[in-house]
Amino acid sequence: MSNGYNASVKRRLGKELYRYGVCALIVAANVLLFGRYFHLNPTTVALSFLLGVLLVSAFWGLWYAVFLAVVSTAAFNFFFLPPVGTFTIADPQNWVALFAFLVTAIVASDLSNRARKEAENATQRRVDVERLYSFSQTLLESENVVQLLNALPRYVVETFGVREVAILLNNRKDIYRSSSEPGRLSADYLEMAAGRGEPFSDPAQQIRVMPLRLGIRIVGAMGVIGDISHESLEALGSMVSVAIERAGAIESLTRAEAARESEQLRSALLDAVTHEFRTPLTSIKASVTAMLESTTLQGPERQELLTVINEETDRLNRLVGEAAEMARLDAGQVELHIAYYSVKDVIDAAKQQAKQALAHREVKIDMPEGLSEIKVDVERIGEAVAQLLENAAKYSPADSPIFITASESRDGVAISVADRGAGIDAFELGLIFERFYRGRQQRQRVQGTGMGLAIAKAIVEAHGGTIAVTSQLEHGSVFTITLPAAQK
Repeated sequence: MSNGYNASVKRRLGKELYRYGVCALIVAANVLLFGRYFHLNPTTVALSFLLGVLLVSAFWGLWYAVFLAVVSTAAFNFFFLPPVGTFTIADPQNWVALFAFLVTAIVASDLSNRARKEAENATQRRVDVERLYSFSQTLLESENVVQLLNALPRYVVETFGVREVAILLNNRKDIYRSSSEPGRLSADYLEMAAGRGEPFSDPAQQIRVMPLRLGIRIVGAMGVIGDISHESLEALGSMVSVAIERAGAIESLTRAEAARESEQLRSALLDAVTHEFRTPLTSIKASVTAMLESTTLQGPERQELLTVINEETDRLNRLVGEAAEMARLDAGQVELHIAYYSVKDVIDAAKQQAKQALAHREVKIDMPEGLSEIKVDVERIGEAVAQLLENAAKYSPADSPIFITASESRDGVAISVADRGAGIDAFELGLIFERFYRGRQQRQRVQGTGMGLAIAKAIVEAHGGTIAVTSQLEHGSVFTITLPAAQK
C-alpha cells in the first residue's frame, strides 16, 4: 500500500516538474524569437508573454501561470527593457510598465483559472447529474432486495467509474462488494460509519465511507474507493437507502399478496373439489337409498336409478383421474408413446374421448388437404384437444356449433377449437390455464374443477408445443394448440 502511495507521489512530482519546465521553455522561446529573429517593440513582446501566461492558466492552473508571469517579467526586464542585459531600469516609466505587466499577468491568470475551474465544475456537475439519473433508472429495475444488493456495488462502479464499492446493512450479516476480493474497504470502516452515523475518509487512499440514512435512521454504510465528489456520494447514499427500502417494501407486499392469493386458491380448490366430489356422491347416495328403502320399484324406475349411479360413478372416477393425472404431469412421470400421425387422427381421437360432452352438439371441422404429419402421442394430444372440446361444450349455448380448424405455418401445425360462448375477460386470459382457476362469471353456473385446461397445457408443452387463447366477450373464444410439424 505504501509503495503505491510513493509511486503516486513520484508521478505527481514528475508531472509538476515537467509543467514548470515547459513554462521555462516558453519564456526561452519568446526571448529567442523576439530577441534574435524578430525585433519588435517592447509592448508587442509584453503582450506575447501575457498570451503565454493566459494559455498556461487556462489549461494548467494558477500556480503555473504565476510562475510563468514572474519568470516572464524577469526575462522582459533583462532582455527587452533598457539597459538590456541588466535587471536595472533606466526610465522610471518602464518601472510602471513592468509592474503593470506583472499585475496584469497575475490577475489575468487568476481570472482565467477561475473561469476554467467554473467550467470544469459545471461540466462535472452535469456529468454527476446524468450519472445519478442513469443510476436512479437502474435502481427502479429491481424489486428484489437480495438481487438489488448484489448488483448495487457493480452499478456504482460502472456508472461513476470508481474502483471499488462495498455496502453493509445493519439487518444483514453479509457485505456486498463490487468484486469477490475484500480489497481495501474493510468491514471495520463500514461498521464504524454505520455505528457512529458519521462519514469516514482516507484521502491518501481515496477511501470514502458514507452512512446510509433513511430519514434519521441509519440503515447501513457504503464505502467507495475512487474519485467521486462528496455531494455525489451523499446523493448516491440517499438513493441507495431509498432503493433498498423500496425493494424491501415491494418484496413484503408481494409476499403478502402471494399469501392472500394462495389462501384464495386454497379456498377455491377446496370449494371446487368439495362441490365436484359431493355432487356425484350425493346422487349415488340418494339412488342407493331409494333402492334400499323401496320395495315397489318397477323395472324402468330401477333402471333409471342404476343409470344415475353408473353415470355419477363414472363422473367421480373421472374427477379422481384428472387429479391423479395432473399430479403425474407436474412430476414429469407421464410416458409418451411418440409416433407420426395425421391431424385427422388427432381430431378423431379427441372426438372419441369427448363423445359424451358432444353427444347433442354440432361439430364443424375445417381441415385442408396436405397438412404435415405431427410426431405426437395421439392419445395424449387427443386428450388435450378433447379437454378443449368439452370446455367449449360447457361454456357455450347448447344449440350453437363448435368449430375445429387446422392449419399449417412456419411455427408448425395449429389445431383450433372455437365456440360461441360468453367469452373471457381480458384480465382472465393470463390465468385461464392455471390449475383450479375458473372464470368468475361462469364458476357458479358451470360445474368443473378448473383442471381441464391445465392438463391440456401440460400435455401440449410436454410435446414441445404451445397453447393459447383469444376471446371476445359475447362472441366466444378460440383455443389454439400449435405443435411442431414432422420433418418432410
